[in-house]
Amino acid sequence: MKPTIVEVASKKQLKQFIHWQNELYKGDPYYCPALESDEFDTLSPEKNAAFEFCKAKYWLAYGPDGKIVGRIAGIVNPKANKNWGKNQVRFGWIDFVDDPEVAKALVDTVAQWGREQGFTEMVGPLGFADMDKEGLLVEGFDRLSPFTTIYNYDYYGPHLEKAGLSKDIDWVQRSIEIPDEVEKIYQAADLVERRYGLHMVRDKNVSRTVKKYGVRLFKMYNESFAPLYEFTPLTDGQIAGYVKAFGSMMDPDFLGILVDNDDNIAGFAICVPSPSKAFQKNGGKLFPFGWIPVLRALKGKNDLLEALMIGVHPDYQNKGAFAPMFKFIHEGCMKRGIKLMLNNPQLENNYKVMNIFEPYNPQFYMRRRSYKMSI
Repeated sequence: MKPTIVEVASKKQLKQFIHWQNELYKGDPYYCPALESDEFDTLSPEKNAAFEFCKAKYWLAYGPDGKIVGRIAGIVNPKANKNWGKNQVRFGWIDFVDDPEVAKALVDTVAQWGREQGFTEMVGPLGFADMDKEGLLVEGFDRLSPFTTIYNYDYYGPHLEKAGLSKDIDWVQRSIEIPDEVEKIYQAADLVERRYGLHMVRDKNVSRTVKKYGVRLFKMYNESFAPLYEFTPLTDGQIAGYVKAFGSMMDPDFLGILVDNDDNIAGFAICVPSPSKAFQKNGGKLFPFGWIPVLRALKGKNDLLEALMIGVHPDYQNKGAFAPMFKFIHEGCMKRGIKLMLNNPQLENNYKVMNIFEPYNPQFYMRRRSYKMSI
């Protein structure tokens, strides 16, 4: 079908833009809805500090019967273009019915918007920052989607390729079975701590830990993630927003912060019991009662853990600093009955991090892809 493309120009349309994905995936056992309140904050200039330097437009595609059949966002991140020497417009938040004409119309809309501003390449799915969901799912459609990642139907990739897009890079996500006891591999943890004067922060008061280390953690995140694909350092405003958002979900058993004797952060491993099934139950809405299954998932019985962020300060990379953090997380898993951990998506060419997990016998879980196209 040939769709009609309409730019989102009101709060009502933005709510439709956000909610339509849940309509498209209604009843899908593997799809995890996004929290609609979080999506609204991310896509609203008055809520998202990324708009201090980014700009964006959103479009909805309508079929002949007047019903929504697709959506897409166009994003300009000038900092990323400057850092990486690129001249790109990004696309994200792309969803569409199983129709190649709809997919092409959405892609062409962002491409035209980009050309009008002098850009020569389009890339995505990407968000405003590396913390946003990124990468189109291309393998692992029959597995529960983590709540921090994109899920899409298997026809997306072929339709985007038919529209002219091709692979730029992939992220691979793997799972790790949690043994019932601490393995010999963690014997190195104590040695690493003694050799470099490091120790794990152990404080059951999460609010106090987040207040003390939250901002510094994200500043270190800027340093440790700087070399990675399309990464843009977070501004102070963005950091403040992420500290607030993450702080409400943190669990003392899975908030692994490694510090030196001067209390400087050397590394972090932040995980949460998976809320994906809870989000399926509440449909992405916390109120009036949607918070109940989420609280049960985070604090109650749950056998699945999701890794959100793992990083090591450049000064401690290649020195085994992961060992104390992984031991800390493993102890939390044994205490809470966690049986499986999903790693956060890792770039396929980030061999340094990929190799760290090899002793844990990781198993393939999902693969996501960033596409690009000359415009």
